[in-house]
Amino acid sequence: MLKVMIVDDEEHIRLGIAKILSRYPGGLEIAGQHANGLEAMLRLSDMEPGDLDVIITDIEMPMMDGLRFIEQAKAKLPDAFIVMLSGYNDFEYARQALRAGAADYLLKPMDKVEVFKLLDRFAAQKSERLDGADDAVSQRAAVASTPAESVSTADRICRLIDQEYNKELDLSYIADKVGFNASYISKLFSRERGETITDYLNRVRIDKAKQFLRDHPGLKVYEIAHIVGYGDKIYFQKLFKRTVGVTPNEYRGGGADG
Repeated sequence: MLKVMIVDDEEHIRLGIAKILSRYPGGLEIAGQHANGLEAMLRLSDMEPGDLDVIITDIEMPMMDGLRFIEQAKAKLPDAFIVMLSGYNDFEYARQALRAGAADYLLKPMDKVEVFKLLDRFAAQKSERLDGADDAVSQRAAVASTPAESVSTADRICRLIDQEYNKELDLSYIADKVGFNASYISKLFSRERGETITDYLNRVRIDKAKQFLRDHPGLKVYEIAHIVGYGDKIYFQKLFKRTVGVTPNEYRGGGADG
């Protein structure tokens, strides 16, 4: 069951969101309703990983705005899925939210079908993460010949990329984050995962792009390219077609790429 926190400075919106969520067929628990980011952070300070799965937050609030709240919430609970709510159909808000650590964003008024699709996706990812953790424990118990350092470092690299795929990632940045030099992690990752770090990063970004193409038809291709971490639209389109077999707009079912 998903545990969800709602953060919005307007009470009727919080109550409306809670009412929509109460109809979610997958089952969930409202873990808190808060009027601003500061109030929500005070509640989060008492939480541990596993106490909260999803945060749905407004972008413009008193005391602490949504973007600052997202950054601090992700620092406290890095595995939490954060959805930014905005009354503005503005790409820049979406990009800032995603760079701050949001997993997705929704426009007000919140659409029940759209939010349920997101919750389904988050529930599936939570299940995969828990299954992966169980598998990792089993593998470590069953294998003495694989150094624990190698397994955990590769896992840390994957987790870093999964969380920060939309930033300007390079080998030196990743190496600094995991505490080893670039040459070492490059060889280690290829040996443990059977692909390069760049291959994994591109795969994560393309998978995210496919989600945005499916779920946000109003976003242009160049906007999605920027959101998932590619500054060059042409490079993104070529990489997408090479990876998926069709152009971004062909994947979406539209016409020429825009």
